[in-house]
Amino acid sequence: MPHNPAAGPPQDESLGELVAHASDQISTLIRAEIELAKAELRFDAKRVGTASGLFAAAAFIGHLVLILASFTIAYWLVAAGLSQALAFTIVTVFYILAALVLVLFGWRRLKGLTKMQRTTRTLRHLKGGSDELGSLGAAKLPEGAGEIGARRESVTDGR
Repeated sequence: MPHNPAAGPPQDESLGELVAHASDQISTLIRAEIELAKAELRFDAKRVGTASGLFAAAAFIGHLVLILASFTIAYWLVAAGLSQALAFTIVTVFYILAALVLVLFGWRRLKGLTKMQRTTRTLRHLKGGSDELGSLGAAKLPEGAGEIGARRESVTDGR
């Protein structure tokens, strides 16, 4: 006689058998979820790989366009009456200055890193190290680091 799950557990099964059935069903469910996650990950990985290849191709084409635009600008400067050497030098110096500006902005962004000071301090504390949680002052962190919502005004202040 087939077992109908909606009718409730059969009365002749012991608690141990019921736990064994539940354990088997849970492990089957977990295996199925893991297989689903693997299939979704493979699908997503293929899409990410394809998108990465397309972005790389677009970047390469963009690079070629930049080179061709540089030649175009230089030849326009030649057509405007500058010597060819001076026109190409102007374009080159422009790109050198643009690169320097980008390096400076990147450098400034790197100087603002906190080097995971709070996480390191917490991990040391959890390991039982000598570093207490309050020993490193917040002065070493950039202003506003870790203060989520600290600058918000209270809703009830205006009433």
